[in-house]
Amino acid sequence: MLIVPEREIADLMTREAAFDAVEKVFAAMASGDAYNFPVVREAIGHEDALYGFKGGFDRAGLTLGLKAGGYWPNNLEKRQIINHQSTVFLFDPDTGKAKAMVGGNLLTALRTAAASSVSIKHLARKDARVIGMVGAGHQAKFQLRAALETGNFEKVIGWNFHPEMLPNLEEVASEAGLPFEAVDLDGMTEADVIITITSSFEAILQADHVSPGTHIACMGTDTKGKQEVETALLGKARVFTDEVAQSVSIGEAQHAIQDLTIHIEDVAQLGAVINGTNPGRTSDDEITLFDGTGVGLQDLAVAAAVVDLAVEKGIAIEVDF
Repeated sequence: MLIVPEREIADLMTREAAFDAVEKVFAAMASGDAYNFPVVREAIGHEDALYGFKGGFDRAGLTLGLKAGGYWPNNLEKRQIINHQSTVFLFDPDTGKAKAMVGGNLLTALRTAAASSVSIKHLARKDARVIGMVGAGHQAKFQLRAALETGNFEKVIGWNFHPEMLPNLEEVASEAGLPFEAVDLDGMTEADVIITITSSFEAILQADHVSPGTHIACMGTDTKGKQEVETALLGKARVFTDEVAQSVSIGEAQHAIQDLTIHIEDVAQLGAVINGTNPGRTSDDEITLFDGTGVGLQDLAVAAAVVDLAVEKGIAIEVDF
């Protein structure tokens, strides 16, 4: 079995490689060549942690495995390590033998950012110039860096529950040579693209905060009860997702399904847009929304790419297992 430690990931996986891996696996999911296993995600009753498993099998890429991990909200304050902790395990689909164990923390951040940026590439207006961020934590910096590489953006605006964290967004905007402006939620109407990346259990972004023609990537809702946008916004938008079953059960669409604002047939796979079997955006004044729930196949795709790079560079550690 091969081991690729967390400390090696930063030198192996680029945003571009993560984007390519995620885009391909979304397409494979929509064509039926890949599927995710049911998600297990539980509050363990210790350290306020959420822990679980996401896995799947990609027949096209012959990638089989799972990611184990979750969210420990006290890590940063108590232990000076990030709150999200995870490890990816890959298995040989021909034999079932353990093939690789890969540090999953940075990979999770990169694949999550890649998912929203794939949605921006395929659903946002080509003339989008202002990007809005709702949320300014650790993951928001990854989201913004990846998103800025998908178009010709000219300005970044941002809002966060804790305004003292907004310099995180300003730092990334400055790196890209763009101006940054802190706004209230009403100011989000200026944005052509909005990314929500919070851990909220109450709707933050309202329908009247969003202008016609906006693309929204909702990236924070991945658990029952979480919610970042009001259901009326999904009712006004064309809704796309990574995995429909997750979207309507643990994603942003769960609430709109429950209150009958939308129905399951209103939620389409982003992979179908990539494959050309769904037209995606059909007009410049249409609101599009991507419900990024985070699927196991994303983790497996980026982990498999990392293992290949680690072997190529002689970094992978081989152990008997």
